[in-house]
Amino acid sequence: MALNPNEEFARDNVLRRAAEKARTYIEGLGERRVAPSHKDLENLANFREPFPNAPTDSMQVLEMLDSFGSPATIASTGGRYFGFVQGGTLPASLAANWLAGAWDQNAALRVMSPVAAELEEVALRWVTEALGLPQNCEGGLVTCATTANFTALVAARHALLAQAGWNVEDDGMFGAPPIRVIVGDEVHASMLKALRLAGFGKKRLVRVEVDGQGRMCANKLPPLNDRTILCVQAGNVNTGAFDPAAEICARAHEQNAWVHVDGAFGLWASVSPKYANLTAGFGHADSWATDAHKWPNVNYDSGIVLVKDGLALRSAMTMTAAYLEAGALREPMYHTPEASRRARGVELWAALKSLGREGLCSLIERTCAHAQRFAEGFQDAGFEVLNDVVINQVLVSFGSAEVTHEVIRAVQEDGTCWCGGTLWQGKSAMRVSVSSWATTQADVERSLEVILRIASKFSS
Repeated sequence: MALNPNEEFARDNVLRRAAEKARTYIEGLGERRVAPSHKDLENLANFREPFPNAPTDSMQVLEMLDSFGSPATIASTGGRYFGFVQGGTLPASLAANWLAGAWDQNAALRVMSPVAAELEEVALRWVTEALGLPQNCEGGLVTCATTANFTALVAARHALLAQAGWNVEDDGMFGAPPIRVIVGDEVHASMLKALRLAGFGKKRLVRVEVDGQGRMCANKLPPLNDRTILCVQAGNVNTGAFDPAAEICARAHEQNAWVHVDGAFGLWASVSPKYANLTAGFGHADSWATDAHKWPNVNYDSGIVLVKDGLALRSAMTMTAAYLEAGALREPMYHTPEASRRARGVELWAALKSLGREGLCSLIERTCAHAQRFAEGFQDAGFEVLNDVVINQVLVSFGSAEVTHEVIRAVQEDGTCWCGGTLWQGKSAMRVSVSSWATTQADVERSLEVILRIASKFSS
């Protein structure tokens, strides 16, 4: 039987019911477990069925999603999730997401969605202003920092090879003049993936020594030239440390090398006068990658790429076809690997509009203060904090690797909060990343009490 969507929505009030269920979920975040229970995970088996032959009523679909799906989520948008540098979702951003879902806009070309193109352009300008980057940057909205890194690296590849007289878009990489890529020893895995995708093999990278916090040692840089891409970090994913960008950029640009910044979350520290000194010099780079779904607390997914040389970005990303007529204004799809994509700029604009500079600064400083409280609590209890807590990242060891792993497992099992594990320069640690606007002092104290109680059992 053919379905008439309008009749079905009118009959079932499925949209109103979905909004009710979403509100119930959000209102319950403060008291529910952060991680699902074993029973909640077992109930996911209810989704494993053969592809249905007949249509299913939309209300029944929604009820099934909520009954078995909602309990099996990670409450990462609440106040006690401290894993993977994930932000929560600001109310304005979530509301914009609901509206944008109803709009269902294709953000490829301005003619496909004038509002998507306009909000994306405005939001990108706001981001460059907030981060203190050159206002002539061009950029795009992508899925995540991995894709943003990839996009920037491809733009860099175009620019450096064009200087050498090679058209990589026409002739590819076969026989192209070699490009040297330099990274720090604590380069993030997403950067390595982006480099592989861009054709720069992992074994061909030149690694530079780092210090005890993961900062690249500028005095250990190898010789540079005009076919060098130098990748630096604004915010190490474990320690939060920042590479010495001012010195690195100065040396690189003396030789016309390209500097790319992996600033997935750390770049946003520049919004705060208290922490802006950490980002000094990063504005002198040539390209930047960051995530809005981390510290700015935009909902997933929201990656951002910015490139000083807009022509290099457009040359690397533009695609042509007879039916794809570009207008006189900026066209979103000429700045990203994707053509058809959802209108990510709607949520990004809404989040930045709702916060403003003062609200974003407050979010940054508040989460950093929470991280400091975690560090103080661990140290007061006699446990070792492995990093200088410069922003929102804390690494703590509870003794041996075995004990630390057991504490992490037990904390996750308890469900009060969620923290992940990592290996930092040969030592196992729990990583606490405070990134959510929703985290309160009460959340921190409640989580700290549970972690220390569990840790004391294993370390006694």
